[in-house]
Amino acid sequence: MAEMVYKSPFGGEIAIAVRHLLLPPEDPEAQARARRLRELGIEDKPVPELDAFARELAQRTGACYAGVNFLVDENRQYFAGLYSAASDTTVNLESPLLEDPVPGRVMPRDFDIGFCPHVVRRRKALVLDDVRDFPRFAGNHVVDAIGIHSYLGAPLIDSTGMVLGTICAVDQDPHPWGSNGLETIKTMAAELMKRIEG
Repeated sequence: MAEMVYKSPFGGEIAIAVRHLLLPPEDPEAQARARRLRELGIEDKPVPELDAFARELAQRTGACYAGVNFLVDENRQYFAGLYSAASDTTVNLESPLLEDPVPGRVMPRDFDIGFCPHVVRRRKALVLDDVRDFPRFAGNHVVDAIGIHSYLGAPLIDSTGMVLGTICAVDQDPHPWGSNGLETIKTMAAELMKRIEG
């Protein structure tokens, strides 16, 4: 089977089988998004209020992890709010996802890691009860790296129509999110966006 080799931002190289390769969606708004985030005062640093929001999201959806993720530039995703139900604490890890098999605040975008870039590109919610049931997503690095098997995410769209990032809930087991989960995440995304711009 053919492989593509990528230089890891953490040293070394990563070989990925082409049949599992899922390149990140094109992001023509990356530079404009970075400017808008700066205008709103959103940086790549933890925000306690967003950690609390992530905790509420996890509790309302029954997810093991939840986050508020901003695509801060063309190369990185940053979880300004992050929560882990396993320890009932917000996650304060600075180590990138590829170095440790736990969710960290920083995820690279040099090839597709995670599902949030797809939510941003689609501009609408994404519901994956079991990511392994979807060939497009089953080979995503987070499936094997940290055992993420279900995902629920919604875009954070500001009043100018710019998608700034996402809120998401993930689980290590298949999770039937259902219409209640979808409605919850869409409602919470709209509420958070009002607070951010408020």
